[in-house]
Amino acid sequence: MEFSILGAVFALVDDVVVDPGPARQRCVLAALAVDANQVVSVDRLIQRVWGEQPPLRARQTLVNYVSRLRQVLAADTADTAAIVRRSGGYSLAVRPLAIDLHRFRDLRSRALAEDDRRAVALWEEALGLWRGDALTGLDGDWAEAERDRLHRERLDAECDLTDTLLRLGRGEDLVARLSTRVAEHPLDERVAGQYLLALHRAGRTADALAHYRQVRERLVVELGSDPASALQDLHRQILIADPQLTDIPTSSAVAPAVPRQLPAAPAPFVGRHEELDLLDATLRDTSTTTVVISAIAGAGGIGKTWLALHWAHRHADRFPDGQLFVDLRGFGPAGTPMDSTVAVRGFLDALGVEPGRIPASLHAQTGLFRSLVAGKRMLLVLDNAANAAQTTPLLPGSPTCTVVVTSRNQLPGLITGHGAHHVRLDVLSDAEAHTVLTDRLGLARVTAEPAAAKALIGLCGGFPLALSIIAGHLHTRPDLPLAALAVEFRDVGLDVLDDDDPAASLPAVLSWSYQALISRQATVFSLLGIAPGPDIGLPAATSLTGLSPDETRTAVHGLAQASLISQDSRGRLRMHDLVRRYATDTARRLPDEVRDAALRRVVNFYLHTAYTGERILDPHRPPIRLDTPEPGTRPHVLPDTHAAFDWFDTENLNLLAAQHIATTHRWYAAVWQLTWTLTTFQNRRGHSHDQLAVTRTGLAAGRHLDAPAVHILTQRLVGMAYASVGRFDEAVEHLHQALTLAERHDDLLNQARNHRGLAWTWRNAGDNHKALNHATRALDVHRLLDNPVEEALSRCLTACYAALVGDYDRASEHCEVGLLQCRRYGIREGEAAILTTMGYISHHTGHHHRAIRDYHAAITLHRDMCDTYHVADDLAQLGHPHTALGHHDRARAVWQEALELYREQGRDTDAERVRQQLDGLDHADDQPSTESVK
Repeated sequence: MEFSILGAVFALVDDVVVDPGPARQRCVLAALAVDANQVVSVDRLIQRVWGEQPPLRARQTLVNYVSRLRQVLAADTADTAAIVRRSGGYSLAVRPLAIDLHRFRDLRSRALAEDDRRAVALWEEALGLWRGDALTGLDGDWAEAERDRLHRERLDAECDLTDTLLRLGRGEDLVARLSTRVAEHPLDERVAGQYLLALHRAGRTADALAHYRQVRERLVVELGSDPASALQDLHRQILIADPQLTDIPTSSAVAPAVPRQLPAAPAPFVGRHEELDLLDATLRDTSTTTVVISAIAGAGGIGKTWLALHWAHRHADRFPDGQLFVDLRGFGPAGTPMDSTVAVRGFLDALGVEPGRIPASLHAQTGLFRSLVAGKRMLLVLDNAANAAQTTPLLPGSPTCTVVVTSRNQLPGLITGHGAHHVRLDVLSDAEAHTVLTDRLGLARVTAEPAAAKALIGLCGGFPLALSIIAGHLHTRPDLPLAALAVEFRDVGLDVLDDDDPAASLPAVLSWSYQALISRQATVFSLLGIAPGPDIGLPAATSLTGLSPDETRTAVHGLAQASLISQDSRGRLRMHDLVRRYATDTARRLPDEVRDAALRRVVNFYLHTAYTGERILDPHRPPIRLDTPEPGTRPHVLPDTHAAFDWFDTENLNLLAAQHIATTHRWYAAVWQLTWTLTTFQNRRGHSHDQLAVTRTGLAAGRHLDAPAVHILTQRLVGMAYASVGRFDEAVEHLHQALTLAERHDDLLNQARNHRGLAWTWRNAGDNHKALNHATRALDVHRLLDNPVEEALSRCLTACYAALVGDYDRASEHCEVGLLQCRRYGIREGEAAILTTMGYISHHTGHHHRAIRDYHAAITLHRDMCDTYHVADDLAQLGHPHTALGHHDRARAVWQEALELYREQGRDTDAERVRQQLDGLDHADDQPSTESVK
């Protein structure tokens, strides 16, 4: 079955009619058929059917129309056509030549590629497909505009046929049809010229000259202009009876040409082995029945063109029929991408098509181009494409051709619509970057300053253009030390990579990508440049931008498509350091209030989400009060312990950076509050050095606030952090300051908590008796306050330190009561600490099997809480009862795991102790554990 839209819409050629239903439903099918086998977006379909003011339920109505049309097509087309849902829209899947419009265009293209005598039959067959007005029965703005465009195509085809007949010497027999055509198109100079030549050849030269005067007068009156030079030249030839007007050429075939348009191959070319292999693989794939397309995507200056040209020259012999190259100027100083018509015209010129034989419309030019390269082994390099739509008219239809496209955009339209092979280009490795510098500067100069060369490579971050610019600076300044340029680069930044030549300036190259962004994308790009931390997740980016999640996701997708950011499998967004420097520069152009509001929102995001996470990890800790988040802040939802730890692990560096931003902007409340929110995470992960830095910053911020409770809290947190890194004198000093402040303000709760901190500190300093004293004082205060949760936590410490001083009976009594209290109130960290102490007591009283059981129970709880800090301690302790029972293999296994955890946590003293135990299992040194509660 074959559809006709060049007459009655969707009448079959055999006069059986497919009835698509109501007019707007027919319009849906027409809108899909015009672009058969291509995806038409939902928004474009709505615009085509209803215009600029669609009804409120247009999308739902469109879905209903599509559903009904599917039923109609299934019943009437014997499964030869179907409407399929694609990403973002719909497509009419059908044999292209089953639709007369596409058959018409195919015949036109074939005619343009043939000699004149064969072309006449093809032109006449193409025009014979028309049955009247196109899109009959459809109204609306799109239908009218499309109808006008199709009628222009028909007129072009009629004129092409006429030109062909005139070249073959015809004339008199054309006068009648041309007289009708000039009446319908009185201002069309091409039609007028054909009519003049036909009249002249028919012996009616006077009529021809009279018609010229008539056309000229009409052009002057209606358009205010004289005829174009082509029509004037023809008029002059008729006046002098130029014999060329009546000569019949012996041949009008297209001149053969073998274009070799590839620019010179880049030298030196380094690395890219994986990408070259991917491109090579496309040539080895003999199963494909469509044109092979490879889309090389990456940031500006990343080396896409170099890769394409290097590969193209390496395989030039595979394409004996020629290589075509065009810079589509998708990104450049002009700011305007090359029109596809210009690019196609350039290819036709390269293929030897005479200017007079090049048709006017892009459709016809594309068809001619595809006809000329059909069946030929040709390579096309489409460099610097703005988007997939710009490249589509330049794609051959023959599987014998190969196309390589480069773009800063990811070109999803080529990948999904044309099966293109995606080749993502990233930075060079350090070794490859070193080779680039060595090739450009010489081995002697690079090896003379190895540290400076390494620094420059690090600053360039593997960016090929940056490396080339640096090499250019050094090459033109042979006396400049590498170290001096490295210092300048570090101090000045991107300005070192600037140049009067835009193509050799990284800021200029990046600016072209930036200028191609829409306004919202540009703002999001700038804000991402000042976001805290090395990367950012979509939830944080949403608060940073102040947009909705969907709006943020759309903007981020656009930046990723433009190769300005990368997004990993977890959705994390990251910029190359040099791109981020440029983004930071663009952020300075934003109003101060826009930047400050964005940073407040993202700091609020990290603070409020971290607070939620801290409350999940330690629900029994006395809470603090946070201010209401800034408008537009959307804290992340953390449902449970594992989700909280996953978030903290992922955002760790960003949280530290957020505190730094808050400090820089003097948002002192947020600074110390972030310190508080990180406490449990850092304790359980063993991030002691980070904790010390964070707490010292929090303490300094708290001093700017008139809040005694904050001063007490931050002093205690700093003291605990000092103890974690083994700086016990400073720890005790800060904890005593916190205790003094609490006593001065009659704050009994914080007095007890400070005693608990001192107990933990003295234990780690090796004085178990002082530890027991402070733990007992904390327990007494909490009993007085009738605070069962705090009492249970203090009892855990008292039990542990009593065991450490050898008072096992007292320790066991506290363990028994403490275990019941912890389980009653759901204090899991306390329960785990009690079990660890019970394991210690059992081991030291000779009950090694019971000790193993208790330690395993503690390990299970600590693992469930993601508390790897105390898992390491429990494993270190577990090895001792195993050793006592002669289970050396089991002891070795648990100590090996403890050793790995200690090393990960930077706990060098503990790691060395366990390493010695592994070296001498027969002489194990029994050491007590550090309890869980601080």
